[in-house]
Amino acid sequence: MITRRKFITGSTAAIVSTAFVTDILSILQQNRLKELGFISGIIGKELKGDWRAVLKQVASFGYTEIETGSLLGESAESYLAFLNEIGLKPVAGGINFTATDEELMKSFDLIRKLEMKIAVTYWPWFTGGPFSLDDCRKSAARLNILGEKCHENGLIFCWHNHDKEFIHMEEGLPFDYLMANTDSNLVKCELDIYWVAKGGAEPLSVLKKYRGRYVILHVKDMARGEARDFECPGSGIIDFAPIFREAYSQSIGHYMVERDNVPDGIACLKSASEYLKNLEF
Repeated sequence: MITRRKFITGSTAAIVSTAFVTDILSILQQNRLKELGFISGIIGKELKGDWRAVLKQVASFGYTEIETGSLLGESAESYLAFLNEIGLKPVAGGINFTATDEELMKSFDLIRKLEMKIAVTYWPWFTGGPFSLDDCRKSAARLNILGEKCHENGLIFCWHNHDKEFIHMEEGLPFDYLMANTDSNLVKCELDIYWVAKGGAEPLSVLKKYRGRYVILHVKDMARGEARDFECPGSGIIDFAPIFREAYSQSIGHYMVERDNVPDGIACLKSASEYLKNLEF
């Protein structure tokens, strides 16, 4: 005969057992990147030649997305048609931080013609840094304006960080100031993993601190040695798995391979794709 106490004890054990199994499964469950992209500047030299052959080769490595501010070929329409043909989807294009309204509209027009949804400003500052509190005030005000203009034109707006946003000023960090003093609905961030680490911060912590503010990750590795130079993803010291795991939990959908001053962009994209496509997180 099953007594009430035995029933409750058995039910509790079953619940605990189920919860334990669920925890184990969540630990064992591994994800991989569903989409893999790159920024066109990494093969800027190569694209000056037979750009169609170059892009076709890169697509064969398994890339599905491209971040580009350049127009190749006869028109935006023909360029987009070619990208669609080889399986590369244009995702984001650049806008100048100090652009006039007329210049912005030209940039928006190109971005829309390439059917991209994201506009990025890559240097969100009026000066070269290190930055002061006054620099931050001016930049935050401008970022809010750009965010509003992008929104009015049906685009998501992002600013891109470097290492100087993580150099302390009179009060805190420039990165924190920009995040705190820009409209979270209109101003998003394209987080460059390498530059965060180069500035002395922890990319995973920065991701967690501002959940919901990131749209794209720039995936760039750091070389071994005191100089902490640029490196192709998978060839350096950055542990991408926990970063991607957190990004995945935030539904960040775009991961763009990048490396500054790359000697061989094609080789870098090939090795990076082999590493990132097989990376479990």
